[in-house]
Amino acid sequence: MEMIMNFITNSILRNPPVLLGLIAALGLILQKKGLADIIKGVFLTAFGMVILNAGVGMLVGSILPINQAFQAALTQGGGAEGLNDATFTATFGGEVGLAMFIGLILHLIIARFTPFKTIFLTGHMIWWFPFIFVAAGVEGGLSGTILVIFGAVLSALYWSIMPWVLRKYVWAVTEDDSFTLGHPSGMLALIAGAVAKAAGNKKKSTEDIALPKSLSFFREISITGGIAIALMFIIVCLFIPATLPEGQNLLMFSLSQGLNFGAGLLILLYGVRMLISQIVPAFQGISEKLVPNSIPAFDCPILFNYKPNAVLIGFLFAMVVSTIMIVIANSLNVFGVILIPLVITSFFECGTAAVIAEGQGGLRGCIIGTSVAAVCMVGFIGLSAITYAGTIQNWILIFGGNDFSVFGFLAKLIASLFGMAV
Repeated sequence: MEMIMNFITNSILRNPPVLLGLIAALGLILQKKGLADIIKGVFLTAFGMVILNAGVGMLVGSILPINQAFQAALTQGGGAEGLNDATFTATFGGEVGLAMFIGLILHLIIARFTPFKTIFLTGHMIWWFPFIFVAAGVEGGLSGTILVIFGAVLSALYWSIMPWVLRKYVWAVTEDDSFTLGHPSGMLALIAGAVAKAAGNKKKSTEDIALPKSLSFFREISITGGIAIALMFIIVCLFIPATLPEGQNLLMFSLSQGLNFGAGLLILLYGVRMLISQIVPAFQGISEKLVPNSIPAFDCPILFNYKPNAVLIGFLFAMVVSTIMIVIANSLNVFGVILIPLVITSFFECGTAAVIAEGQGGLRGCIIGTSVAAVCMVGFIGLSAITYAGTIQNWILIFGGNDFSVFGFLAKLIASLFGMAV
């Protein structure tokens, strides 16, 4: 049984192309499609996810050196004490795996019998949410069966409720009610959307930015993104020389990182279009037969193709605002731990929040909403660094500032109450 569970966990649930390919197969079979259509749908869905992952990998690889440079500079090559993702998994991986399985069953039951009709399909997040909830449970003093059930229930509730809450914000951007968002950018997106609705102006969109003909190339997000990242590397390398690999030319290294980033955006967006064209029609079979009226919840890059300028604007404003706030927080020792600039979260989570904000308040809403969300992001990361001081603090300092931080903090409070009760 353990061998079967490990196979399902590692080879299917933690393998998004395979997971989505199988879901596409199920949907097409339920629609009684022919064998040729099923095979085609399975492979094209899996290909789309592989391409999307390749684009994400290029984006992360392009901006990760900046993150590492800040981490090394601010922590003198050290870092916060505590377990990272690998060591925590080595100790509590069994509890995380069981919480994931039980949570998925609960999630499907919730989708089938409650008004929350979403199916969470962001494969890697099906692992990371039980991971952070189990860690919060450990911080709160839980163990054994109670810890597993705690992680499973909170994961199922998140997978079911957050995508459902976000759906109308997503539809305002996509004008398509066939899917929603399944990603830990939820709270930042809701904050940015609320602020944008109050302070924005939908009459002027980020996609309507007027440029002289000679600068029209800036409308291509891959070019604009590549230039922005190249300039960012030049600035960071000048202030933190260790960022530049030994023997490398500053301009050529920065240009190379910018080109990789721009190419990664192109690959990501192509994968998104390919995935959507296959998985959404295939999912109709699941919605009609197994979980009536349900919609799939996808990873955040699914939104980037709709408002690409908003993604880039959101990333840049989030980086500037959050870095300023981090400098202030570190100078005043607000959280008792050194924070590093949240490059990855600024791009993916705040980029997503910027798209949602654009849908609520246009260009102005995008800028103001994302800036407010960036301030909140720093507060979230600080709280979660304290929350996970004895478990995954190192991990959360790099990948937090989002729903992992918000709901991890709340989960620890709940776990502490349970811990006292038992």
